[in-house]
Amino acid sequence: MVALVHSGAVLGINGYPVEVEVNLAQGLPGMSIVGLPDAAVKESSDRVSAAIRNTQLALPVRKITINLAPADIRKEGSAFDLPIAIGILCASGMIDNDRLKKMVILGELSLDGRVKPIRGALSITAMAHENGMEGVLLPSENAAEVAIIEGIPVYPIDTLPQALEFLCGNLALQPVSPKPKSQDASANKHELDFTDVKGQHHVKRA
Repeated sequence: MVALVHSGAVLGINGYPVEVEVNLAQGLPGMSIVGLPDAAVKESSDRVSAAIRNTQLALPVRKITINLAPADIRKEGSAFDLPIAIGILCASGMIDNDRLKKMVILGELSLDGRVKPIRGALSITAMAHENGMEGVLLPSENAAEVAIIEGIPVYPIDTLPQALEFLCGNLALQPVSPKPKSQDASANKHELDFTDVKGQHHVKRA
């Protein structure tokens, strides 16, 4: 079975969509990631496998292939951990694929299933809003960062099982409340953080 999970990444200061495709097939059990992943993305297979097992969830004993599309752009960072894990659980029949069609999912996983913060959450959430997505699922520690974006529900989560229960419809989460525009004038004036910019070291220093 093939599952599709929507995620995102940052190129420069702009977010762009990434589709995480997960395929389960007969063959020697293992996990491979394709689509120009960097070292941190390749290591997702170990983090995801441990997180699924350590939260008492079932890791399929199948040949697991993960494709990160578009395949011609290099993928960096650990934000694909959670969407990969959700894709595996969806492909194994634990999540209805229809619930993932308009949801962007981001997050790094620890080995015990906790969801850790990521870089670029603001840019990716803005991209999700511009692309007409209906919600964003991301780490709780990124919630304050994206609270300035209005028009798209952002659901903060703390663990992989919590994300699973929410996507299965068994857990109700309250979306992050947008910050009032008058609350922090400086935050509204500068919506992007230089820490989200890949490369451009001399420009950022200037």
